[in-house]
Amino acid sequence: MPQRSLVSFLAAACFWSILALAAFAATPVSAQIRILPEHAQGSLSVLQRGAGLENQRRWGDALTLYEDSLRESPDDPSVRDRHDVAKIHYDLGRRYHDASFRRDLLAQQPAEALDAYAEVLLKIDSHYVANVDWQQLTAWGNRSVEIAIGEPCFAEAHLRGVSAERITAFRQGFATLAQGQVIHDRQDARAYVATVGQLAQRELGVTPTPIILEYLCGAVDALDTYSAYLTSDQLRDVYAQIDGNFVGLGIELKSDADALLIVNVITDSPAQRAGIKAGDHILRVGPKSTRGLSTDEAANLLQGAENSDVNLLVATGQEEPRPMTIRRQHIEVPSIDHVKILDASNGVGYMKLNTFQRNTSRDLDAALWNLHRQGMRSLIIDLRGNPGGLLSASVEAADRFVAQGTIVSTRGRNKLEDFDYTARQPSVWRVPLVVLIDSQSASASEIFAGAMRDHHRATIVGKRSYGKGSVQGIFPLAAAGCGLRLTTAKFYSPSGRPISNVGVTPDVVVQTAARPTDAGLTPDGAPDESLSAALQVARNSVAQR
Repeated sequence: MPQRSLVSFLAAACFWSILALAAFAATPVSAQIRILPEHAQGSLSVLQRGAGLENQRRWGDALTLYEDSLRESPDDPSVRDRHDVAKIHYDLGRRYHDASFRRDLLAQQPAEALDAYAEVLLKIDSHYVANVDWQQLTAWGNRSVEIAIGEPCFAEAHLRGVSAERITAFRQGFATLAQGQVIHDRQDARAYVATVGQLAQRELGVTPTPIILEYLCGAVDALDTYSAYLTSDQLRDVYAQIDGNFVGLGIELKSDADALLIVNVITDSPAQRAGIKAGDHILRVGPKSTRGLSTDEAANLLQGAENSDVNLLVATGQEEPRPMTIRRQHIEVPSIDHVKILDASNGVGYMKLNTFQRNTSRDLDAALWNLHRQGMRSLIIDLRGNPGGLLSASVEAADRFVAQGTIVSTRGRNKLEDFDYTARQPSVWRVPLVVLIDSQSASASEIFAGAMRDHHRATIVGKRSYGKGSVQGIFPLAAAGCGLRLTTAKFYSPSGRPISNVGVTPDVVVQTAARPTDAGLTPDGAPDESLSAALQVARNSVAQR
């Protein structure tokens, strides 16, 4: 799950940062769509399937494949190596398709870029969760430069007119320089990167700035899956996710064989008002077919300014595909929706908790009282597909149901990151709970589910959760309004269990193949077995009372 990451304002454990994130562990959410990973099928090995995706330059899908494999076999060196290569390619492409990166950062003078690099290293040294291997961070930067030199987006931006002979001369000098590097600390790293920049200027005739920026971004990428350099546009998108508002269509997609499958449609979004439903397929975006389209390409095609139009060709089932024009608009993404009574005779309430964002506790209170007035006697909280969000929001949500004790604990290298979040509400809801999770429930979702499990407050139903058990902080940088997302701590459930690479195991395991729609069916029309199991558990809890 590439870059799935995404928290509390001025949290006690991260008071120096703007945000302390439990972190979204989902595929990057653009300002208009969220794209789910494509899971390759078949009997081919992970490396064979990955090679096929790499040959098609589908770096995002390859990265997803390798990350999923590493969750099951984290010590596989071959998969780890291909993962790192795919990550460098994927992040490079994202940067060079980011207008704010091209506008704000590539325009820096080399001295400014070096200062920015030094600032990034200082943030890592001060706040990262683990001790830093400066040699390793610099080696990742070396590999980033090697890949960038041969990547079309980098070459188009910086190497036009540079002869193959000059590129070869640079590669040879660079290889010699890299072999002799010994990096003990961040001062050594800065001096080495300055030397590589000078080599590029001498051999390639280019400004050192883009080379320095590869080391800057590479230093953060080398740390872990969730740490990342954020351009000013990406930083703005993170804040938008936290606030729950975007500009776009309001659809959630994943790649399919011949088209883009719509997995979910945000309530009251332009897409919903146009009549698009989960399970529909997008066949064309403008004049471009979506057959074989990567998730990155889909995001680029569907992005656009507020009040601009996008032309789609959409198919529903076996019906004739229909052309549609949809206007990209400001969207308020609901933290909670589909609040309803599923079984009136037993008083079984239901709500879908999409993300933990700034307004979640307010929305949760409103939903609970709404269901209470309708006769709720038990409650299903659906966290399937919830990628996480604000640490504080997940703690506040759990506090509505846990009378006392620890909700979650964070532990980091810096003692300021060590904090125990405890129940504080004077009164709580005592309605029997069922919590639905799946393999895409991550981060803040796992904080909530883990607290409910350890306090014996809910029955957990579904599939084992993602296993993203770290906290990220958002740190502003002086350069061009950009920032860093750094892992600052690990979090643990009330019983002290780690979440990283472990997840939350359900009490009732249901092996379903697809995420549900809001109609109680999976996108292909099959029954939602997890919801059916949760409903039975909820009915039993009412009967026992």
